Amino acid sequence: MIVELRQYTLHPGARDTLITLFEREFVTGQEAAGITVGGRFRDLDDPDRFVWLRAFPDMEQRERSLRAFYGGPVWQEHRDRANATMADSDDVLLLRGPGFTAPAGTGPVTATVCHPLAPAFAGHFERRLRPQLTAAGFAPAAVHRTEHARNTFPALPVRTGEDVLLWFTAGEAPPLPDLSAHLARSPQYLRLAPVG
Repeated sequence: MIVELRQYTLHPGARDTLITLFEREFVTGQEAAGITVGGRFRDLDDPDRFVWLRAFPDMEQRERSLRAFYGGPVWQEHRDRANATMADSDDVLLLRGPGFTAPAGTGPVTATVCHPLAPAFAGHFERRLRPQLTAAGFAPAAVHRTEHARNTFPALPVRTGEDVLLWFTAGEAPPLPDLSAHLARSPQYLRLAPVG
């Protein structure tokens, strides 16, 4: 699957307004356009950040579905209210992976975002890091890697020029071993509370 991890910085106090609108209008509106809407989250460390995922079977379907949604009646009717909540909506990672939705009743989750120095980190993760995390009770779920295909819907920018490997963990992420030999910078931890 092609997955977008979208992190929106909102104007102060606007997060609940956007979430209400999103849940009422944009989930079914996007699904009607062929988009799989995944997890939606409040960032626990930033009251003005909304994080969510959506997925597509491939890049061609992504382009068709985004054109259908953003050119369609649901977005046209509600876009001004949505855009009025947002200070920035361009922090978007384009990924390849299974997508992620927190199971019903799940408490907070953590997305761990790593910037590998080399593609070999994926092998290190699978051979060493995943078994260590699983043994400690923090089994990584929904592992994603950067999708480097050209952005086929340039009206919505995505971050380029970087490689990431990210995964979700139930609860707080455990401290990772020293990965400085493998990563360009320290891992980023997104502590997230599912919406709903």
